[in-house]
Amino acid sequence: MASPTSTNPAHTHFESFLQAQLCQDVLSSFQGLCGTLGLEPGGGLPQYHKIKAQLNYWSAKSLWAKLDKRAGQPVYQQGRACTNIKCLVVGAGPCGLRAAVELAMLGARVVLVEKRTKFSRHNVLHLWPFTIHDLRALGAKKFYGRFCTGTLDHISIRQLQLLLLKVALLLGVEIHWGVTFTGLQPPLRKGSGWRAQLQPNPPAQLASYEFDVLISAAGGKFVPEGFTVREMRGKLAIGITANFVNRRTVEETQVPEISGVARIYNQSFFQSLLKATGIDLENIVYYKDDTHYFVMTAKKQCLLRLGVLLQDWQETDRLLGSANVVPEALQRFAQAAADFATNGKLGKLEFAKDAHGRPDVSAFDFTSMMRAESSARVQEKHGSRLLLGLVGDCLVEPFWPLGTGVARGFLAAFDAAWMVKQWAEGAGPLEVLAERESLYQLLSQTSPENMHRNVAQYGLDPATRYPNLNLRAVTPNQVQDLYDVVTKEPVRKKSDKTDTGKPATGSAGTQEELLRWCQEQTAGYPGVHVTDLSSSWADGLALCALVHQLRPGLLEPSELQGLGALEVTAWALKVAEHELGITPVLSAQAVVAGSDPLGLIAYLSHFHSAFKSMPHSPGPVSQASPGTSSAVLFLGKLQRTLQRSRVKENGEDAGGKKQRLEVEAGTLSTEEPPVPEPRVPLTPPSQHQEAGDRDLCALCGEHLYILERLCANGRFFHRSCFRCHTCEATLWPGGYGQHLGDGHFYCLQHLPQPGRKEDSSNGGPESPDLPTPGENSTPSGPSTPPALQEASPVPSPSQPTRQLIRLSSLERQRLSSLNLTPDPAMEPPPKPPRSCSALARQALEGSFAGWGVPVQRPSVPVAMEEEEEESSSSSEEEEEKDVALDSDTEQALLTLAKNSGTMKKYPTWRRTLLRHAKEEEMKRFCKAQAIQRRLNEIDTALRELEAEGVKLELALRNQSSSPEQQKELWLEQLLQLVQKKNGLVAEEAELMITVQELKLEEKQWHLDQKLRSYMNREEALKTAADRQAEDQVLRKLVDVVNQRDALIRFQEERRLSELASGTGVQG
Repeated sequence: MASPTSTNPAHTHFESFLQAQLCQDVLSSFQGLCGTLGLEPGGGLPQYHKIKAQLNYWSAKSLWAKLDKRAGQPVYQQGRACTNIKCLVVGAGPCGLRAAVELAMLGARVVLVEKRTKFSRHNVLHLWPFTIHDLRALGAKKFYGRFCTGTLDHISIRQLQLLLLKVALLLGVEIHWGVTFTGLQPPLRKGSGWRAQLQPNPPAQLASYEFDVLISAAGGKFVPEGFTVREMRGKLAIGITANFVNRRTVEETQVPEISGVARIYNQSFFQSLLKATGIDLENIVYYKDDTHYFVMTAKKQCLLRLGVLLQDWQETDRLLGSANVVPEALQRFAQAAADFATNGKLGKLEFAKDAHGRPDVSAFDFTSMMRAESSARVQEKHGSRLLLGLVGDCLVEPFWPLGTGVARGFLAAFDAAWMVKQWAEGAGPLEVLAERESLYQLLSQTSPENMHRNVAQYGLDPATRYPNLNLRAVTPNQVQDLYDVVTKEPVRKKSDKTDTGKPATGSAGTQEELLRWCQEQTAGYPGVHVTDLSSSWADGLALCALVHQLRPGLLEPSELQGLGALEVTAWALKVAEHELGITPVLSAQAVVAGSDPLGLIAYLSHFHSAFKSMPHSPGPVSQASPGTSSAVLFLGKLQRTLQRSRVKENGEDAGGKKQRLEVEAGTLSTEEPPVPEPRVPLTPPSQHQEAGDRDLCALCGEHLYILERLCANGRFFHRSCFRCHTCEATLWPGGYGQHLGDGHFYCLQHLPQPGRKEDSSNGGPESPDLPTPGENSTPSGPSTPPALQEASPVPSPSQPTRQLIRLSSLERQRLSSLNLTPDPAMEPPPKPPRSCSALARQALEGSFAGWGVPVQRPSVPVAMEEEEEESSSSSEEEEEKDVALDSDTEQALLTLAKNSGTMKKYPTWRRTLLRHAKEEEMKRFCKAQAIQRRLNEIDTALRELEAEGVKLELALRNQSSSPEQQKELWLEQLLQLVQKKNGLVAEEAELMITVQELKLEEKQWHLDQKLRSYMNREEALKTAADRQAEDQVLRKLVDVVNQRDALIRFQEERRLSELASGTGVQG
């Protein structure tokens, strides 16, 4: 065995190869190693065996052991599975290199071309547990000692490329740098093969290289000819990445990372950021690697206001083009955001340099995400077949906040290599393509939670990675268009538009079908004679009969005697909205006057599509009836509960009586006729507008077309107008409130709290009390509204009430542009996002099972923990594992660990717990970002539907001379658009239910921390004020826990009702 001080040239070159941190240094040291050993680089798997045999060096043996263990898996057949296959891999990104490594282990000859000549991307990638295990198995820690030490679960792109490059070179992959792939050169005659068109001036050997397989990993901007790409577009989303120099000082190592914090559940943090710096963000992530890496999503108006963008262009390319971005302003923006997020603990932030020697900060657009329709193709000419596969960003562009890019990229690389193995074994082209597409269907659904839990078993075989695998989900007949023979043009599918959400549950059909259904539902009711879809509904009785037929327990027609047509109609509209989830699209006045027949038809079509499968028989309708959305009902009740809370807080009771803002079942009795309270009109405010104003937006005053109408508190708005009066943010269902004093709508963060100061340091906005599940189920008697708890102490009468000053948008813009620095003595620093260490303490104290891991959470495989323990003796591990914790957390961890015997049984318990806490934080952040992305996509889809609906409505209203058949067609198309809109609104409500869960979880965490701070004090040292505050925090915490419990019960009741409904349909 050679000694560590050996002067053997091969040993010296190998050490240089291991430690090289620049691409050119890696190549030159490997060239020197091969030259010393008398080998030629790029010799395939036999080259690896020759290097291993000749390099009997102590430092290399652990690396050989890891690579031999991987290559020894049966699937590789000792490197003979693909010996007759020649592959060309395009792109030396992480996914391209990972695919090249797998193909080399299969025994294929692999040539890789890369247009760049160096690795310079400092941006950091989040790693799933299986990717960490996979890279460790390839010797990652041998090449990069800091790889995933302690609680780290990420790596910079540059470091990942470097370690994969080293593995690929050892396994005999032939790599050419500075070579650009421009296309394919088909065989010229029978007996010749496929070649690549390369620029500029490739070596003769490379230019004449003929291959059987092409794997493209060249990024989202280059997809080989023949593949169709689908675009998923949402609202404008501008990302900013920044890399700062990591000096690795003690102070820097003590700063906790931020796995992700999102506005959707932690609004107070971003409001503090806006107040302190003028920066308006949607989310922010901070990772510590070779650099201090920050990535965030910024709002366009904020970038314009702060001078980062010069002009507001509609075209994204012009908006974020170099001519429109001010580099100095962008740098100041990123520095201020990073400094705030870390509470200024990183000291002076100095930008790292990019490949061009400039500060490494950039703005990018991820509004649209590209996804290939298929993952593979086969082309054949003159009897020569070529298998083409996609991996990495050219297969699926990742949504960066989800942290799925490299994990799903590696899975795609494994699946592509498995496809090549099947190809080499002689499977037919259609069979190979069908199996590959079956795997591709699973890719976008994968997460650490729904894959096999034992990552140690992961291999090339898809069965080792995907549970419930069906390799025949796609049949050979379905992929015939992916097999191109001779010179025929590739079959291209029409690119899809933005996903319009859940499929419609049924079309409203023709106007005659709708009329016939309404007649059937209202037949037999006294005084109701439906002969058309306009005048028959003017007295309101037909609408009440329809509601009564669908939900008999809500009202009785006999109770409406003596009321006018307007009151009856308004009452029916309100009951339908509150108890059936049918949102009005026209006013009661329009129904009575018969002035909006199209609106009435659209409104009735919602009833038809939701309840048409219901048999015509008496009895209550299940809440899970086809087409109805229990989430819409739940959010509606949540909104009205918030409004009741506001009324109680303001003490605005009408004549000492409790205001009734929500229609509750059971209140419609003979003792209490459905007459409005004195101060709260039964009919919505819009009903009292003049006749000419019925189709106008309540905010902008512009005309409202049917599909544009959004109803809130009985008034109609454009979606684009329905924004927070303070911050002008879009108002989502269940996330806003109306101030009874000024009548404006606000997001919950800015909803004025009467008589109390806004506390920006709390855990987030005060969440409204959630309605109990009983409010969402079919009531059988009088229902009692949930108890209303105060969110904070009620101010004493002696406290003066602050008068709110209302500023216009221009005044707010001018005010926010002032460079005002808050006085530290007057205002405490804002709280940074919760740290991993705090999450660790919460996880440990909350569920210390075995060694501190919650029993119900998806477990990280034991293989990873064993590797942590094996490597815990390394100096790098010791350097990184001691994450800074506050004294309380440290003491809690030590006490619980000692009492349970964990410290002796699991030496790495502390690091493991912190890792799991970090994974939970990342999982929660990803969930929030996925919701935000989908909400943006829904918003974009709704705008597209509105534009189409306006055209159809104008055609129907203006073309009186058009043939009746054409009008019928237009009307049917309009009703189909209404149906799609209702489906999107229902999906939006489902997402907002999840948002409520996230907000309550965040609020509970902050209240829990406050309560712990009081409980940890000596009882004798507490003052009366401390005890009172502790009691108030405890009550708030109990309230939040009850609200979370209400959500859980609501979801369980909905699940059970849907199961029952499904069983009934099947029966």
